[in-house]
Amino acid sequence: MPTADELKQHALKPTWCPGCGNYGMYRALTEAIEELGIERERLVMVWGIGCHGNGADFYDVQGFHGLHGRALPLATGIALTRPDLTVIVEMGDGDGYGIGGNHFIHSVRRNIDMTAIFHNNQIYGLTTGQASPTSDQFMRTPSTPGGVIEEPVNPVGVAVAQGATFVARGFAGDIPHLKELYKRAISHRGFSVVDVYQPCVTWNKVNTFSWFRERVYKIEDLPDYDPTDRTKAFDLSMSTFHELTCAPDECRVPIGVFFEDEDSFTYQDGLPQLDRPMWKHAEAPRDIAEMLGPYRV
Repeated sequence: MPTADELKQHALKPTWCPGCGNYGMYRALTEAIEELGIERERLVMVWGIGCHGNGADFYDVQGFHGLHGRALPLATGIALTRPDLTVIVEMGDGDGYGIGGNHFIHSVRRNIDMTAIFHNNQIYGLTTGQASPTSDQFMRTPSTPGGVIEEPVNPVGVAVAQGATFVARGFAGDIPHLKELYKRAISHRGFSVVDVYQPCVTWNKVNTFSWFRERVYKIEDLPDYDPTDRTKAFDLSMSTFHELTCAPDECRVPIGVFFEDEDSFTYQDGLPQLDRPMWKHAEAPRDIAEMLGPYRV
C-alpha cells in the first residue's frame, strides 16, 4: 500500500496560491488513502474544472480530468464498469453545484458507490472571484458589484433531502478531522457526499480561515447527535445559513457527518451483472436467452 509521500512521489509539486485551503484538503486526502491502505492501482480519481482540478497533476494515481460540471458522469461510468476500483471525484462549488448541479442531484438519487468531494470556497477562484452558487447573499464580487441577490445553495440540505446515504461537511483548516471524514466517506458503501469549506485566500476576503475558526463546531459533540436521523440532519443543515455581517455567536457552522445509512441499496445492487470489470465479460460470455424471456424473437 502506498504512503502519503509515495502518492506524491511521481506527481508535480502543488501550485495553488500560498495559503489556499486546497493544501489542507490535499494532505487530508493523501493521508486518508494511506491509512485505508488503498493501492494506487485500485484507485481512480476524477476532477472537474476549477482550482481543485489542478489536483490531477498532484496525485500519483489513475485519474481523469473532465469538463466543467461533468466530473460526476465520468466517475459514474468508471464506477459502473470497474466495480473493482475505488472511485473518488473532486469538484468545486461552481463545478459541482452550479453547472453540474443536475448531475449532483441524480448521482445522490442513484446512490452509486463512489465518493464525491466538493471544494466549497464560495467563489469562482479560478476565474478571478465571481459569485458562485454558494456565495453568501449580498456578497460583492466582480460579477455582482451590487451584491449577490440570491440565497446560497444548501448542498448538505439538498443531499439529505434527496436521499443521500452519506453526507458530511468538513473544514480545510482542521486536517485531522477532515481526514477522518474522508476515511468514513470512502469506506461507506454508496454515494458519499463530503462538502468542504475551503477558504480562497486570494478572492474571498469574507469567508476566511479565521472567519470559520470562530464559527465551526463539530456535530459529534452535540448531546443529541444521531447521524441516522434524516430529519435532524436536514434541520441541522438549515442552521448553516449565515449573513455577511453576523457575529461568531450568531452564526455557527456545523461540520462532521450529518447523515449515514450503513445498509443502503446501491445502484450497483440493482445491476448484478456488473459484478466484475466490463472487459472480463468477454472471457466468459453469458447466455442472455433467459434474461430476454418473452422478448425473444
